[in-house]
Amino acid sequence: MDALTRQVIEALRDASSVLWITGAGVSADSGLPTYRGVGGLYEGNDTVEGMPIEVALSGEVFRRRPDISWKYILQIENAVRGARPNRAHEVIAASEKRFERVTTLTQNVDGFHRLAGSQNLIDIHGDLQELYCTQCSWRERVQTLAHIQGVPTCTRCGGTIRPDVVLFGEMLPTEKLRRLDEELRAGFDIIFSVGTTSGFPYIAQPVIDATRAGTLTVEINPSETEVSRAVSIKLSTRAADTLDRIWNALSCE
Repeated sequence: MDALTRQVIEALRDASSVLWITGAGVSADSGLPTYRGVGGLYEGNDTVEGMPIEVALSGEVFRRRPDISWKYILQIENAVRGARPNRAHEVIAASEKRFERVTTLTQNVDGFHRLAGSQNLIDIHGDLQELYCTQCSWRERVQTLAHIQGVPTCTRCGGTIRPDVVLFGEMLPTEKLRRLDEELRAGFDIIFSVGTTSGFPYIAQPVIDATRAGTLTVEINPSETEVSRAVSIKLSTRAADTLDRIWNALSCE
């Protein structure tokens, strides 16, 4: 085990609060692609409709042409279907029982953190398995979207149903931003950035601000990212193997 990983383990032994910030790289060991935005399988290519995937999966297109948006939502969900949480998700969930306060801020919409058992979760971009009606109060959590063909409509009011995810061009949920702000104000002993390029300010800034304030910050990512030069410790490794080694060392106490 290298010296930097040992340093992280020693810090965790004395920690009481941990913030995990995760991105697509956490789910890569479950077989999911680390795709661009939420629609990744299309990097470098427009859709058959002649628009970038970010446009097809935008709030504006969903309002005008929900059939286009649903087409690619279902393709993305199909890539997730059948996959399971991996060791990284399991360790993050298990950490809630070891430390006094643990929060997980994730950009992922695959629902794996929740499935692995994470309770204090801020899924800032939503969850593909959470469906709601755009016209009435109907809402339901499903295991899969395999039953959906075309544009689903509400059996109560006939309104268009959509997954509770943030589409391109839409605002982040106010309540989740409020929760994140409260958690950051309370402070953490250690902040981890795991498997994310940290391309959004609300993902990068908590790490940068914490480092400046003297909080230990750790990045686990084989690639260079927006926060690589800002963190206290950079581990250029994959999430599942690294978190497994860290957790096993802590468990041997």
